[in-house]
Amino acid sequence: MTTILQAPRTVTGSDRGTYTYISVFSAVLYTVLLTAPVVAGKLAEQFALEPLQIGALFSAELGAFSLATVPAYLWLRRLNLRTATYLFATIVILGNLVSGFIDDYGWLVAARVITSLAAGSITVIILTLSGRTANPSRAFGLFVVFQLAMGALILAVFPSLYAGTGVAAIYWTLAGLTALCLPVVSKIDGEALRATPATDATSGSKPPMARLVAGLAAVLLFYVALSGVWSFMAQISAEAGIDLSATSVVLAIATVAGIASALLATILGETPRRKLYLRLGYVGMAVSIALLFGTPGLVQFALAAVVFKFAWTLILPYLLSTLSDLGGHQIMNTTNLMIGAGFALGPVISGVLIESGGFTGMITFSLVAVLASLLCVLVVQRRTRH
Repeated sequence: MTTILQAPRTVTGSDRGTYTYISVFSAVLYTVLLTAPVVAGKLAEQFALEPLQIGALFSAELGAFSLATVPAYLWLRRLNLRTATYLFATIVILGNLVSGFIDDYGWLVAARVITSLAAGSITVIILTLSGRTANPSRAFGLFVVFQLAMGALILAVFPSLYAGTGVAAIYWTLAGLTALCLPVVSKIDGEALRATPATDATSGSKPPMARLVAGLAAVLLFYVALSGVWSFMAQISAEAGIDLSATSVVLAIATVAGIASALLATILGETPRRKLYLRLGYVGMAVSIALLFGTPGLVQFALAAVVFKFAWTLILPYLLSTLSDLGGHQIMNTTNLMIGAGFALGPVISGVLIESGGFTGMITFSLVAVLASLLCVLVVQRRTRH
């Protein structure tokens, strides 16, 4: 068995500037998805939309966010990344501004799709640059930490802050937040992907197909299990007879645990123990899902929720870093597509399983998906040096 040795990672701009770009844009761009509960209430109240219409709107946004990967295959290595970011950020700003003035459902869907396509395009740049830094695990850790921190802030502040306003105020806030990101665009190397040095083996080589497929499958299965379980945590709690207020406290504590875990991965960064941490994270996630079987009491449910959130946010930076090690020009771009597909498929599959056989079938499926993702990771790691 041969071992693939990777050339040292090099970036023209400073990693610190790239980390800043990743942190700022990750926090703001994912606000579009994190504000969904707040926006849903406003849309229902202001436009009298049915649940199906609201669900379709958010599905379209999420789908567009992920499908931004497809056109990126054409432009990612051809455009200056600074120019591309300015272009897509401008579209995000204008899209949010226009969304605030629209009072027709069909036009609102169109505006949100275009806005999400632009936001997803910047996310492709974020993921690709993260894999090219000298410390990818730290970069991906920042990617997760700032999303979670913004998510916690939104859930705490947005409902009361926008209690007396219409949905337009939220969209316009998103436009303003995106505009505040523009000064950090100059901190990245715009030509980082257009001209690949001959010595940059990580970026220029083609990974073995078996490891590539296994890596992408690992991400897809991970997100299917993650989104499938987390989407129905409150329902699992209710089924077990746990009070809603207690459930809310547990999920809030779990969110804090998730931020702490992602922050830990960010601080540790690239480490010889990355393989161990990744495997321990998977074990923790599998155990937490198993704790949800039956009718867990409050303590058992709390343990499951906290360990689940801690484990998946520990896994994610190291999983993405493992994928970036495979190399190839479009690996992180394709990874973004797997993330979106997993996010979209997880709740749908879980919903079908719950309706057909209750929570046991859903939990069993998610547990199998996590273990299958771990097996795929082991295939990828078999020849990596970490």
